Amino acid sequence: MSKAMQAIGMMSGTSMDGIDVAMIETDGEGIVRRGPGATFAYDRAFRSRLGQAIADARAVTNRAERSGCLADVEAEITVRHADALADFMAREGLERSAIDIVGFHGQTVLHRPEDRLTLQLGDGPTLARLTGLKVAYDMRAEDVAEGGQGAPLASVYHRAMAAACDDRPVAVLNIGGVANVTWIGRDDQLLAFDTGPGNALIDDWMAKRIGASRDDGGAAALAGKAQTATVKFFLDHAYFAAAPPKSLDRNTFFWDLVDGLSVEDGAATLTAMTVGAVAQARTHMPEPPKRWVVCGGGRRNGAIMAGLQDVLAVPVIPAEDIGFDGDTVEAEAWAYLAVRALKGLPLTYPGTTGVRAPQTGGCIIA
Repeated sequence: MSKAMQAIGMMSGTSMDGIDVAMIETDGEGIVRRGPGATFAYDRAFRSRLGQAIADARAVTNRAERSGCLADVEAEITVRHADALADFMAREGLERSAIDIVGFHGQTVLHRPEDRLTLQLGDGPTLARLTGLKVAYDMRAEDVAEGGQGAPLASVYHRAMAAACDDRPVAVLNIGGVANVTWIGRDDQLLAFDTGPGNALIDDWMAKRIGASRDDGGAAALAGKAQTATVKFFLDHAYFAAAPPKSLDRNTFFWDLVDGLSVEDGAATLTAMTVGAVAQARTHMPEPPKRWVVCGGGRRNGAIMAGLQDVLAVPVIPAEDIGFDGDTVEAEAWAYLAVRALKGLPLTYPGTTGVRAPQTGGCIIA
């Protein structure tokens, strides 16, 4: 039996909310013992700088470029992750000697796999130096260089989660800035892809209209009325009919279709777009899921969850119902992937990113 390791994952991803940190013990295969987790929120001023970094990244043509504010934001992201890790370890009474590896995602500011280009801000070597820990980072790049989508990457961890579900097929839906799904079949077959927008359009709409970071609990959407014709027009976009593998940049879609609506009607319409895109994703699955397990911030949005339950017509449950923490699943996935990277095990597969053959990846630095 392979040796289990103590790993910490750190995820900021496409969301601009903050850093999720989680610890697991795993062999990168069948053994997963969950440990503590925590979230370190970004302040409003830093979220604004991240927004500028995403805007500046649109001009990038080489993933080594750090034009505009990218270099400064990357340096700050790295320090913030080091501080979050130190705080987490102090809270949990963890010594450095107890941690075998840290999986460091960084902040995605650009994702254009069609150009073999993906950019996550975060300096792995600096994080290793600041923390004194072994770090696995840049785990999307190799897949993209080999012709894969570079996303979703959490699929192998979602498969490990699904061991708790007897009713296969099951779908694990992560609703962050972008929403992605992993379909796990009866014999552990994997299919994964980005379904469409998650929280990003809703968050951006609320920020623009009332200066809020999100539609808290889905309250605005639940008070509004979705514009059916607008939702239908949105879902006619070629992306949704395209067969997987496929993935999205956070800014592939914009909220401009709802410009001019009330706050509530705009939130309701954008929420219906997120839900409708998930429903449409079923057409690409070999067999309909018998259950959907939802993780990420979107599971806290009552309008999204009610909409999903209505259109999917099978149980739609939060990750907590199968013994996981929906806020830390993606951070746990990055810890799991770090161990797999350290052992040279595949991170991605033809069915998850479209890469030609199972592909390992990531850079390891002590």
